[in-house]
Amino acid sequence: MIKVGIMGASGYGGGELLRWLQLHPEAEVLAATSKTYAGQPVSHAFGGLVPLPLVFAEDDIGAVQGCDVVFLAGGDSASMCLAEPLLEAGCKVIDLGASFRFTSASEYEQWYGEPHRSPHLKGVYGLPELHRTEITDAKLIGNPGCYATAALLALAPCVKGGLVKNDSIVIDGISGVSGAGRSKFGLDYHFAEMNENAWAYRIAGTHRHTGEIEQELSSLASAAIRVSFTPHIVPMTRGVLVTCYATLAAAMTTQDVLQIYQGFYNHEFFIHVSEALPRTKHTCGSNMCNIGLGVDERTNRVTVLAALDNLGKGMAGQAIQNMNIMIGLDETTGLKAVPLWP
Repeated sequence: MIKVGIMGASGYGGGELLRWLQLHPEAEVLAATSKTYAGQPVSHAFGGLVPLPLVFAEDDIGAVQGCDVVFLAGGDSASMCLAEPLLEAGCKVIDLGASFRFTSASEYEQWYGEPHRSPHLKGVYGLPELHRTEITDAKLIGNPGCYATAALLALAPCVKGGLVKNDSIVIDGISGVSGAGRSKFGLDYHFAEMNENAWAYRIAGTHRHTGEIEQELSSLASAAIRVSFTPHIVPMTRGVLVTCYATLAAAMTTQDVLQIYQGFYNHEFFIHVSEALPRTKHTCGSNMCNIGLGVDERTNRVTVLAALDNLGKGMAGQAIQNMNIMIGLDETTGLKAVPLWP
């Protein structure tokens, strides 16, 4: 049985991790820490976890040092300080924040506007469909962002296969409110502001996930890639849908590109490629990513869409998928739950 700890478990992604892990046949949560809820049942933070007989521990590294795997859900500043002592204690570490997603500390500092406190630590970017071999031997994982996961899965076959012009990529993304985390109490997140409303934010290359997307696409292309990414928030609880546009390098049909995508993801359990266009509801509560596409032969441009649950494949589900690979389990273990419908 894998001994698991979660630090900062009352934060963004913590409740979803606990929900998934209680269904995992090979994992046991030994400790979940929280500054806010220490000494209280986890159901005080997450009402849906009433059946889970677990009490939050003090947010101290000693609570999880005996674990095989520790998830860091307390935010970037905390992760930078906690990762090294946990690694020294023999734990495998999966960070749900951005601290270890980048290949260099300077890239993190560029996008997040603060010094990296552990620049000597190098994590593996935890997108299994692109980095499965590196994840197998990794001790430290930087779990990808939700927008980045959807955009990269949507674009990887095109970019790696040289199907598109690298300077033509445009990405539109929409996310549900839970993508902002539980700590956002500003006016924009009041019911009266969110209901019957939608808006773009962090436009013109300022959203932090842009850095991850460009890093990974550039690696796939073996050339520097810059993208135009615009995120939007819409009045739904959970889900991400990205719509990606690019100019094809040569004339192709929808069926041509679809066959390439189906071949690329042929052995990927969590990726579903079809002629039907994806919807966020079709991935809700799961670790799935659904992909659909079409080619506009008039403009020689391809449009690729990807939908996933920002708390599933975009966060906690993917983190557990990474854990399974690191430990040597079948990566689908504990993650085969079908999406919630309706």
